[in-house]
Amino acid sequence: MSSTPVHIVIAGAGPAAQALVRRLAGGASGSRKEVQRRFDGTITVLSNRDECPDALLELAELPQVSVRFGQAASFIDAQAKIVTTVDGMEFSYDQLVIATGSAPTFPPVSGAEASLSYSTIDDAANIGEAVKDVARIVGRRPLGILVGNGPAAGQAEAVLRARGVRPVRTTLRPAAVVSSNVDTLVPDSALPATGILFEDGSSMNGDLVVLAEERTARTELAESAGLQIASDGGIAVGRDLATSVPGIWAIGDAASCDGLRLGLLLSAESSAMLCASGMLLGARGSSQQAAMAA
Repeated sequence: MSSTPVHIVIAGAGPAAQALVRRLAGGASGSRKEVQRRFDGTITVLSNRDECPDALLELAELPQVSVRFGQAASFIDAQAKIVTTVDGMEFSYDQLVIATGSAPTFPPVSGAEASLSYSTIDDAANIGEAVKDVARIVGRRPLGILVGNGPAAGQAEAVLRARGVRPVRTTLRPAAVVSSNVDTLVPDSALPATGILFEDGSSMNGDLVVLAEERTARTELAESAGLQIASDGGIAVGRDLATSVPGIWAIGDAASCDGLRLGLLLSAESSAMLCASGMLLGARGSSQQAAMAA
């Protein structure tokens, strides 16, 4: 009695999706042989971007992984288990993972690209590295300007304090992020932003700026399949990251569990681990049922 190979479709190609592919297919995690003993199916990743990071290109080279660039998923027929892309391509699946992420709630602040951002728990590591650089440059405990209101801003403040930064927090949205003399003192510095400017001309200055503003989960794809949406606007998932429709999972910042965005609860790697475990258990049961029916 042989099992039927499982085909998994992942709608999205961000950090959480990449972590899931690594977890399932072995990829760059160094545990390929171990994972392949548990998962011998195929994976299709639907990316909405024509270009992609090197990490995803490496995963695309794995024999059981197919990445479709510029093919964002637009509709799910949950009964037929088919995902349709914006270009009308159809992909059948045994298990589907929605990893569409989130989008900024407000238009970007002018100069925001020169600041640090806190959107998910994975950003803590990047902020930690940046703080080390700033502390080395200024030669003292850095003063951080934190912009935001809500859970993300609360987490960002805790991250800054844990890394020795004195955070000064404002919930008033600035008109612009401004630079000081850090970039002139240290050429090619990745952290020139040291202050913010408000519409009335007032300002706040420090050694670094962190934006931790609200984000909105991208749930259009989930809604096309009739998935339950949580009160905070994310795709409702259980502790195993399963959605309200069997065979469909949600990971990353598009999902919500216990009233909080999943990206603020779990790292991409942790989400991938939980999702992979649940899918593999479900796939194993489905394969056994199919074999018995045959």
